[in-house]
Amino acid sequence: MLMAMIALSLFPFLTPAAALQTAAVQVWKDPNCGCCKDWIAHLEKSRFRVSAVDQGNGASRTRLGMPQKFGSCHTALIQGYVIEGHVPATNIQRLLKEKPQALGLAVPGMPIGSPGMDGVAYGGHRDAYQVLLVGKDGAAQAFSSHP
Repeated sequence: MLMAMIALSLFPFLTPAAALQTAAVQVWKDPNCGCCKDWIAHLEKSRFRVSAVDQGNGASRTRLGMPQKFGSCHTALIQGYVIEGHVPATNIQRLLKEKPQALGLAVPGMPIGSPGMDGVAYGGHRDAYQVLLVGKDGAAQAFSSHP
């Protein structure tokens, strides 16, 4: 027991919080989409390991069961959860920590000011938006609000 405690103190990167921050994410996106690349950079800054598949996301969204009405320009998969659109990394981290019984999270459309849609081209403009928790039955409820 003492050896285990010593080992954990020497390797703080093995904590659950660190494991969340280094989770692998697979993203399906259009190869020419700049906002998708910016969203991926946002995730990488939050220490997610991202691999991108540049073949569009329509087929992946359908295969993973995310309803089209929640669609956006990229679809991701992380630890069994589907992430649709410009979901902030902090919301993904919360999802992985809380582990709700759900399909995943979605930010429908492409709200200006959301991660990946917040570059200088938008002149600091921000639209209010919600991150939705999408159930396995396709029903959704607010997970977080971003004014």
